[in-house]
Amino acid sequence: QVQLVESGGGTVQAGGSLRLSCTVSQDISRLTSVGWYRRAPGKQRELIAILANGQSPDYSYAVQGRFTISTDDVKNMVFLQMNNLKPDDTAVYYCNAVQRNHNYRGQGTQVTVSS
Repeated sequence: QVQLVESGGGTVQAGGSLRLSCTVSQDISRLTSVGWYRRAPGKQRELIAILANGQSPDYSYAVQGRFTISTDDVKNMVFLQMNNLKPDDTAVYYCNAVQRNHNYRGQGTQVTVSS
């Protein structure tokens, strides 16, 4: 069982930045992948960033060039640096981990971008 706890959400004006953090209960290096999803009001959950063990990160088209996923393998944390935020980025953001074909997700953190 992998437990994930997100933090760092909030309200920001368009063009601003936020950094989300995710504390992982297990050694990140033993996970298949870590990533970030989001769910905007009235929309389906969307995978926006993924970092598979030993591979380069991958991003959705909507956030490519603005968001960056990274990890601190000593502290077992996952980060999402979000720059040039837009109102369409308003959503609940979830940290995700995959281990042995099991998906684990945190409770989410709200990000609101005002115009």
